[in-house]
Amino acid sequence: MNRREAINTGLLGLAATQVPGMTSMLSGSHKKESTMDSKAPFQHSVCKWCFNDLPLEAMAEKVKDMGITSIELVGVNDWATLKKYGMTCAIGNAPFISLTDGFNEVNNHAKYHSMFPELLQKAADAGIPNIIVFSGNRRGKSDVEGLENCAKGLEPIVKQAEKLGVNIVMELLNSKVNHKDYQCDHSEWGVQLLEKMGSPNMKLLYDIYHMQIMEGDVIATIKKHNKYFGHYHTAGVPGRHEIDESQELNYPAIMKAIAATGYKGFVAQEFIPVAQDKLGSLRKAVEICDVTA
Repeated sequence: MNRREAINTGLLGLAATQVPGMTSMLSGSHKKESTMDSKAPFQHSVCKWCFNDLPLEAMAEKVKDMGITSIELVGVNDWATLKKYGMTCAIGNAPFISLTDGFNEVNNHAKYHSMFPELLQKAADAGIPNIIVFSGNRRGKSDVEGLENCAKGLEPIVKQAEKLGVNIVMELLNSKVNHKDYQCDHSEWGVQLLEKMGSPNMKLLYDIYHMQIMEGDVIATIKKHNKYFGHYHTAGVPGRHEIDESQELNYPAIMKAIAATGYKGFVAQEFIPVAQDKLGSLRKAVEICDVTA
């Protein structure tokens, strides 16, 4: 199951109740609970959909001693469970947020404008720092048209996010291998959108795997555009598997570059493990990424 399928089947479900009081969990308190004393200035997270064979509670029990303080891309129903285990959701999701039918299509704006206010309020009440959004597929739109449509559709949502202290984060994805026709597929396009929006509460999710496929120059891009990046994802290239020596990216060097920018947010593992010991792969990935500047 890929991330889109997980969202569409409701595994990242949106609840009808609020989950108050999780803001304190973003302070890095994992150092008291974890057997791993993290060196990195940023915090470690993992994407739930990559480990869907594990129920959320079982996963929380197993990963918190790795220095991981967040299990992400889950919805409101799961935030209370994470709180119980001293964890948070670094970037929240909901079933109505579509990867392919995004903000670059004007006909989608009314739906999003009616559904995002409740989600953002719940995120603010629960201390969830980020909510994900997507550009959507091009379907013949030029980059200029898609950018203008995204800016128009996101404007009222970002204004509410500013009031609530929540960030709206658009993910950069590759359109070459995994997400054909996706519009926000280059860093420069995403940066242009953020410059047009002009909001401190609108950021990009810089997915290292996806951007290596589309444009390379990962470390140079992080140095140039880090002020626009509010979240990071990892995975090995090619294949989207473990980030170890079996693939082409130098993750320790990339993490050092992120740390050098002063970034204090979350770096999330989003690789699909192929090793028999999947949690062992996750632990190794966190260790690889746990670097100082």
